[in-house]
Amino acid sequence: MSDLGADVNYHKFHRQSENNICSRGINTVGIIRAPRGDGKEAIVLVTPYYSSKIDLAEASSLAIAYSVFSLLTRVTWLAKDIIWLAADSRYGEYASVSAWLRDYHTPVFGGFEKLGSEICYESNAHHKESPITERNISDDFRRAGTMAAALVIKVSGGNKQDDDTLSIYAEASNGQMPNLDLINIVNSLAVHRQGLLVKVEKFLSLLDSKYLRIVGEVFESVGYIARSLNPQWKFGIPAADYMEGAATLASSLYYQALGIPTGPHGAFRDYQVDAITLEISPKALLNNKVRQTEFLQRGGQLIEGVIRSVNNLLEKFHQSFFLYLLTSPGKFVSVGVYMIAFALLVAPLPIVAASLYSDANKKHRTTPFPKSADDDHRNILQSWKWLYAAKQVFIIHCLGVFYFSNQMPDWISKIVTWIILGSPIIYADAAQSQKREWGILKSMTISAAFIGLCLMSVINFATAEIGALLLVPMCLVAHPLRLDLRARSLKAFTRAACNLVLGFIGFPPAAFFVLKGAFEGFESVNISDFWNWIACLCAWNSATYLYICMVHLPCWALCIWIFLHPC
Repeated sequence: MSDLGADVNYHKFHRQSENNICSRGINTVGIIRAPRGDGKEAIVLVTPYYSSKIDLAEASSLAIAYSVFSLLTRVTWLAKDIIWLAADSRYGEYASVSAWLRDYHTPVFGGFEKLGSEICYESNAHHKESPITERNISDDFRRAGTMAAALVIKVSGGNKQDDDTLSIYAEASNGQMPNLDLINIVNSLAVHRQGLLVKVEKFLSLLDSKYLRIVGEVFESVGYIARSLNPQWKFGIPAADYMEGAATLASSLYYQALGIPTGPHGAFRDYQVDAITLEISPKALLNNKVRQTEFLQRGGQLIEGVIRSVNNLLEKFHQSFFLYLLTSPGKFVSVGVYMIAFALLVAPLPIVAASLYSDANKKHRTTPFPKSADDDHRNILQSWKWLYAAKQVFIIHCLGVFYFSNQMPDWISKIVTWIILGSPIIYADAAQSQKREWGILKSMTISAAFIGLCLMSVINFATAEIGALLLVPMCLVAHPLRLDLRARSLKAFTRAACNLVLGFIGFPPAAFFVLKGAFEGFESVNISDFWNWIACLCAWNSATYLYICMVHLPCWALCIWIFLHPC
């Protein structure tokens, strides 16, 4: 980098492991100052590599980045600074990129710039610099302008396709996605300029689903009939395209709901920088010089085209969508479409809650006009009978907060525990008739589920969508088992069976094992997988963990209580 005339510096970062062992990594950063720019904007290239032992794939990604970087040092059209981050991924790709971004956006005053690099100094070896390039490389942290976009370049092993493939990874933490225009630029240049086969993540098990194939063939037949009636109707798609789109859509929804970044590009979205990971896979092993040259040329031209496109922008990406679900590299479902499905799912909840509350009040209404003071007092008590059900819902949700607070700092956990245990509403007593009011309890449960799902849709829509698919039917069908057994009718027994099935599937561990078995096969299911999954969600501060603890589990427990209600 220094030989090309770029500003180069080493970025030293440390990582504290669970065993309190401090380890240090060293990123190498090169910056090209744009000849036509004012230094206010920059484009970032990231190439993770394992510094202790570099394999052929990592060497190829570094070669692509170096070829592009060397070209950009000689061009005159560059209007944005170029930052090349060679990230030391010995302790994880995300950790090294996140550490550099944290220092990049942290203001520095006086001599505190090297404070972070001096931590756990004794447990690491010194970095030895070459005497030839020592004068051109600095340990001082260098910066460029505001980041307009970032590209993470990776090369994987050979694939089984007939051509080189490009895999795009875009999901960041808690369902955040880059602006769709960035993905469209990469997809357009890769397909029409370089002839690459572009792919996005999909659930491969769904491609073998017989049920999904039948549904796709039905839609294909309906589209064929519609086109025969009117050639201008072109909404029919082949069954194979429908299956692939459904598998990609399910994968996009899952990874957004998971809330865990699918690559080191996720660290950029925490600073509102549009970033994606581009994983290029050659059609064959790069074992000869001709094949290596061809592969490096195609990869380098793709990255150059993306940089030129972003370089020509007068402002950041903002015209296209930030909220979307991918169905293919060039197709998507926008927020205006998928919010309709969510709205239709949760729309019955407030209506049913209001209906249940109104019916419960009608059953115990005495006279429209009180004849005595006792009747007046009785009507006042009846009008406030919802407080007991609200207290039950409040206690159950507080238990969810208490479980979630165990992952918080100690002082926050103590405050939450004191509020829950010290609240006088917990120790309030209620009449026996109020304890038998399951209708009002169900109304309060549905109201709490509706509020929780709507709030979660603002934080992470994909989590709210999947949660609504499990939670809404369970809340609507919840009914006391004793009443169904007394009725002795087909409708009552069917409702009881639905309650059992929905109650089982709605339990988070059961839902996890059922879905994992359906997608990957039940022979791969392990009991410890769920707890590892939960620990991973907690470690990444995923909003899905917040939803499970504070919305889904409390509402599931309340539905089970309604099912077993002693009415």
